[in-house]
Amino acid sequence: MTSIFLRSLVFNVLFYLVLVVLCIIAIPTLLLPRPALMALEATWANTSLFLMRVVCNIRIEFRGVEKIPKGPLLIASKHQSFWETFALARFFEHPLFILKRELMMIPVFGWLLKKAGMIEVERGGGPRSLLKTLKRAAAEVKLGRQLVIFPEGTRTAPGAPPAYKAGVAQIYVESGVPCLPVALNSGLFWPRRTFMRYPGTLVVEFLDPLPPGLPRDEFMARLRDQIETATSRIVDAARAEQAQLFGGEPSPAKG
Repeated sequence: MTSIFLRSLVFNVLFYLVLVVLCIIAIPTLLLPRPALMALEATWANTSLFLMRVVCNIRIEFRGVEKIPKGPLLIASKHQSFWETFALARFFEHPLFILKRELMMIPVFGWLLKKAGMIEVERGGGPRSLLKTLKRAAAEVKLGRQLVIFPEGTRTAPGAPPAYKAGVAQIYVESGVPCLPVALNSGLFWPRRTFMRYPGTLVVEFLDPLPPGLPRDEFMARLRDQIETATSRIVDAARAEQAQLFGGEPSPAKG
């Protein structure tokens, strides 16, 4: 565990150092078209994946990439870690996220988020504020963007009971585009509320897209079933792998 602690410490120092450097480099992109900024975001993601592999011995496996549809799209992903908030964007041409307003207020970083066209949401703003945010998100998707949304609304530890929110169905109905479910096990390697990073194979699995036009209830049922079934499978596999790595003990990142 001492080795994992030291590796985690080194990784976090390098991770945030790279972020700061790239934010400074990205300042001129505020005056350039959006693709220039998104290229730097992809650099951040790729550099982070490299650091995870060489520093923390975390291998990344992306499955089902060939299933990603072209054009406007709703991506509904399991959310276990901060990791997927930056790692998934690299697969989409015009990625879009709904973010906390507080992030938009961070100097430089917040400016870059606004430049990227991200949508801010005011937590505690009430139903009217939330509905306004959902309608704007659906409108952006109709214009050709790919919205990455976390249906549970917040990070959940691996194995925690799922609690899907209705917002994803609202955007699906209003946008009229396919929905790509995503399962993952990132919470075992980049857990919530700790700087520790645990070794093993982090898996992201892009599942079969759901076609547009499904009734709301059917959409929610199929979405939850696909994501939860696949997530349980890859989480169980990762726990077994980590049990071997840690000498047969349960994963320290169990959450």
